[in-house]
Parts: sequence; C-alpha cells; structure tokens
Amino acid sequence: MKGKNNGKISVTFIPIFSICFFVTCMLFTTKYKLPGELSLDKSMSMLQMEFSVSGSSEKNRIIDESSSAISSPRRKRAFMVIGINTAFSSRERRDSVRKTWMPQGEKLRRLEHEKGIIVRFMIGHSSTSNTTQDKDLDSEETQHNDFLRLDHVEGYHELSAKTKIFFSTAVAQWDAEFYVKVDDDVHVNLGTLAATLARHRTKSRIYIGCMKSGPVLARKNVKYYEPEFWKFGEDGNKYFRHATGQIYAISKDLATYISINQPILHKYANEDVSLGAWLFGLEVEQIDDRSLCCGTPPIVSGKQKQATYVSLRSTEDAVEFATRYKI
Repeated sequence: MKGKNNGKISVTFIPIFSICFFVTCMLFTTKYKLPGELSLDKSMSMLQMEFSVSGSSEKNRIIDESSSAISSPRRKRAFMVIGINTAFSSRERRDSVRKTWMPQGEKLRRLEHEKGIIVRFMIGHSSTSNTTQDKDLDSEETQHNDFLRLDHVEGYHELSAKTKIFFSTAVAQWDAEFYVKVDDDVHVNLGTLAATLARHRTKSRIYIGCMKSGPVLARKNVKYYEPEFWKFGEDGNKYFRHATGQIYAISKDLATYISINQPILHKYANEDVSLGAWLFGLEVEQIDDRSLCCGTPPIVSGKQKQATYVSLRSTEDAVEFATRYKI
C-alpha cells in the first residue's frame, strides 16, 4: 500500500505549493523585468511625461532661441536700424538709393559706429541654392557690403513673413531704440527721420508711420486682394488703422515682441496689414506722422524718377542731427 503512494504529492501540500509558487513568480518578475517591459500605469505615466516635455521643450526652444539672441552680449547698441526691403530684380533701385540718401563705404561705417544709425538692404535667398540671382547678389554684397541677408525665401506674396524675419534678425544683431522698414523705391531724409523718432525715444511701445484705413478688397485679380476678407466683416468694410507699408518704425519693445512671438503671428496677404494686426491688441501708441507719408516723385532730367520721397534732403542732415541730439 505504501508503494502505491510513492511519487505522489499529498493533497494537503498542494495549496501550500501553489502559494509558494505564486509568491516566487511575483518576486522574480518584480526583480528581473525583461528589457523594455513596463507596467501599464508606468507606461502611461512616461508617455504623458514625454508628451508634456516634448510640447514644452518645443515652446521653450522657440522662446529660448529668441531670448538668448535678444540677450546676447554681442549685440551692438544703435539708435535706429533701417531695413530697406528689396528684391533680386531691384538692382537699379538699390543703386539709386546708394547714389542719393544711403551713404557708402567709410561714410556708412561712420554713420553706424559714431551715430548709431544702421542702414541695410534686407533680402533673403532664392528657393533653390546657388542660382544666378544668389551669385549676383553675393557679388553685389562683396562690392558694397550693405546687405542684411535673411533666412527667407524671396517672393512677392511672402512679404509678411519677410517682415517678421527682418525684425527678428535685426533684434538679434542690434540693440536699437527703433527699427524701421522702408521700401527700396522710397528715398528718405535720414535727418528728418532721426529727428522724428528722437521726439518719441522716451516712450514705450511706439508704432509710427503714415496711418491709413483702406478698404478690404474681396475681389480676386485686383491689387491688394485680401483672401481672408471675411474676417473683417461685411463687404465694404475697412481695415483697422495701420501704417502704410512704404515706411514705418516701431520701438525696441515691439520689435522684441514680434521676434519672440513670430511663430504664432498670423500673416495676412498685405504686409502692412499684418504688422497692424500683430500690434492691434497690444497697448501701443499709434503715431500718425504725415512727414512719413510718401509724396509724388520729382521730375529729374525730363523724366520722373522711379521713386517716391519722404522729405528728401542731403544725407549729411543725419550726421548733423545726430551730433546735435547726441545720438
């Protein structure tokens, strides 16, 4: 009878062995998890953490890049930075500006280093690298050294994006009191412009230009057509008041605001409307200065010169003004 029970486990010990086996398995799986094996709770927790970190790191990257550029000790102090918006095809306009109101060579350097007035043609690059246009521009830059090259693909319908990138690039390079955008078919009296801005240098959040409120054009195939016309209400409505795109200036704090927030600033079809929209909801002092309204081009040698003028006088006015007001 005893031989028949050899090799068999008593019924009494089965529950004890089951409990011991379960406890042993739990200890083993807790201590020796397989690579990459995580609990559901821990997986979800890590996923949420990674998502949160990913989102915040991207936001922080945008802010940190702009903030670090703005706080960089390499930035040069200046009174105003003037960016002349130009295109690949505008060589004649640039040469006209160089012959009239924009100093060249050592005079341009003196204006910058002694008076804090920076003047640069601002331009991006073509959609493909090393084109003839890019090479011609490189040659022109070597000759004149008066460009601010932007990380931007040139295009007429990309002026709003170009404006944002200009302010961001200029703020990163110069710690100026004012940042000015002007078209390359506008001839400027630097002395008058400097005097105008100096009257407002003690104020904050200044947006100055020739203010207007034009109609929102909803018909396609017309100049200044606004594809997002429906955002401005009923047909026949006008835009909010904003400075004409030919020339305007903003103070340092507003340029810094655009630089930091440029990824989330909406671009409208027209660049001057875009700038007005970026500043519309802020505590900004709009200054309508009629001296910055462009006039009719004068007659030169029997022909109309292809430029509009803003109180054009000699470039030396800027140096004289800067000396008088200790810019």
